[in-house]
Amino acid sequence: MLLVLFGLVMLSSASSVQGERTFGSSYYYPRHQLLFGILPGLALMYFCTRIDYRFWKKISFFVLFAALAMLILVFVPGVGQNLHGAASWVTILGYTFQPAELLKLALIIYLAAWFGSRDERIKNWAYGMVPFFTVLVFAGLLLVLQPDVGTLFIVVLIGLGMLFVAGASIKHLGILALVGVVAFAGMVLVAPYRLNRIKTFLNPAENLRGASYQLNQSLITIGSGGLFGVGFGKSTQKLGGFLPEAIGDSIFAIIAAELGFVGAAFTLGLFLALGLMLVHIAKSAPDKFGRLLVMGVAI
Repeated sequence: MLLVLFGLVMLSSASSVQGERTFGSSYYYPRHQLLFGILPGLALMYFCTRIDYRFWKKISFFVLFAALAMLILVFVPGVGQNLHGAASWVTILGYTFQPAELLKLALIIYLAAWFGSRDERIKNWAYGMVPFFTVLVFAGLLLVLQPDVGTLFIVVLIGLGMLFVAGASIKHLGILALVGVVAFAGMVLVAPYRLNRIKTFLNPAENLRGASYQLNQSLITIGSGGLFGVGFGKSTQKLGGFLPEAIGDSIFAIIAAELGFVGAAFTLGLFLALGLMLVHIAKSAPDKFGRLLVMGVAI
């Protein structure tokens, strides 16, 4: 709840200029997030607390099937939406969302159910690894076609992390990791812009006006905050569009600029606390399905 409240407050600062310029209201984005994100989310959270978590194990396959079906919808004309060069969105009944976000949760539920009922058999390659690998490859292909390699990277980490928690052998994990590295190398060869992102990460000073522009603007914004920040709402990089995606990809830079190193550390500390709480809950879970379900979310 602290993360939700803190996020809403920082969004109100980061989006004030863009909201006023685009919609005539500096509070457009936090109001929209509150009405269409937080309030429905809280209602859904309460609804889910009334359901025994073991119910999700019974319908895990159908949850995954529905998520994959929605992932296919992004390629259907009239339903899928292409934004920023990626076909990652769908619009249904006036609501626009990313099916890839639902895939993360669906995959966690499915893998928790699959691994939770196999115990020592998880170490058998044919019985434990092949079905897991098949599901991951199919989901991965759909994400690559969008393309959404960032989400694919997260999905792969979730899968490997849950596999590790479930008790798979290190040898099998190593083989899967090697396959992943080879596949990633292939994706880089097919689309050279991905190689530019790696180069930017390794050397931010290269191509300052091109591929490294957003990263360097983020670093300048973070550096401007110093120890205690310039003050809430007073960061200047969100003015004039110097910092791309100030209300999305780059909002952490705004937090660091306005609240300084202390505020940035506080933000990371909240996520760390959430992760530790989830691990503690997983350790206390009464069965393997519950433990894997919570650890999947934590990962």
